[in-house]
Amino acid sequence: MRREVLGRSFMMMWQVQKVAFDGKKDLSSPMATDLSSPMATDLSSPHQDGVFRSISDTPPNHYSLKIELFSQLTKNKIERYTSTDFQAGGYKWKLVVHPDGNKDKGITDHISLYLVLVPGASSNSPLPPGWEIRALFRLYLLDQNNDTYLTLQDTAEKGRRFHGMKQEWGFDKFIPHTTFKDADNGYLVNDTCVFGAEVYVCQEKHTGKGECLSMIKDAITYKNTWRIDNFNSLNQECVDSIPFNAADHKWKMQVYPKGKGSGTGSHISLYLTLAEPEKLAPATKIYAEFTLRILDQLNRNHCASNTTRGLPRFVSHAYFNQSTAGLLVKNVCLVEAEVIVHGVAAADAI
Repeated sequence: MRREVLGRSFMMMWQVQKVAFDGKKDLSSPMATDLSSPMATDLSSPHQDGVFRSISDTPPNHYSLKIELFSQLTKNKIERYTSTDFQAGGYKWKLVVHPDGNKDKGITDHISLYLVLVPGASSNSPLPPGWEIRALFRLYLLDQNNDTYLTLQDTAEKGRRFHGMKQEWGFDKFIPHTTFKDADNGYLVNDTCVFGAEVYVCQEKHTGKGECLSMIKDAITYKNTWRIDNFNSLNQECVDSIPFNAADHKWKMQVYPKGKGSGTGSHISLYLTLAEPEKLAPATKIYAEFTLRILDQLNRNHCASNTTRGLPRFVSHAYFNQSTAGLLVKNVCLVEAEVIVHGVAAADAI
């Protein structure tokens, strides 16, 4: 007896298109870029390494971060401390301090200090896809002996570009540990120090479309089995399974008992689809591999397909209804989906 076995290898991109950001936000009036607060005598080598260092007797306008018992950060192996949010230029920001230096940059003998644009509540980017801002900023450290501030400012004349794929700028070598810990300098007094920030957004613009593909290392195989009772009594054109989770997305199987498209009237059609496509961000694509099976309940010789999304001619009615095929036993059919998500692509700023 000849058995029907359907099978083809595949990879596919599961894509949902939505209306993209319309770009109608009025950005015709850029925010002020005045950084003219009073400055005292410049430090030696003020432009070293593309950084302008100076002394100011004016505190930072936008945010101050006081850390008491600073040494406990090192003692408790806290490599990175992130402040709460603060507002400047219409955006939210954070200060990030690496008390023992940014290990990812190989820094061990300086404090590293950065300004970070805070992501939005519903995404990993604080900006709509394709948008960016440029900001001028200065970071501060209080000299508690003289009530003045050491300030560091990037020498980039147009400011730094913050966008979806680059949300952090600052100074890997903000101040040497030896200088910071010397009590005569006033930066660390009674194990307490004060950092600060000023941020001035000088440009906001749309840069065009972008996309970020995030591949998944060691992707997991998800399997779900759907029991369909009283199969021959189904009157609906399409029957959906209960949604199931795979790689943080909800999926469902769909069966057309009387067939669909080229399979109408002669075959059972079987598909896999996203259960909640409307919840995906605009232009999201899911790179997935999957297999659909109707389980042979008698011989374990399953009827399977791993073609794109499914097949209109998955299995013929004649073979499906044969009692020896094992695909329909006591009017019960078992359908199985095996899903592996290899990556997700989403619109992003470049």
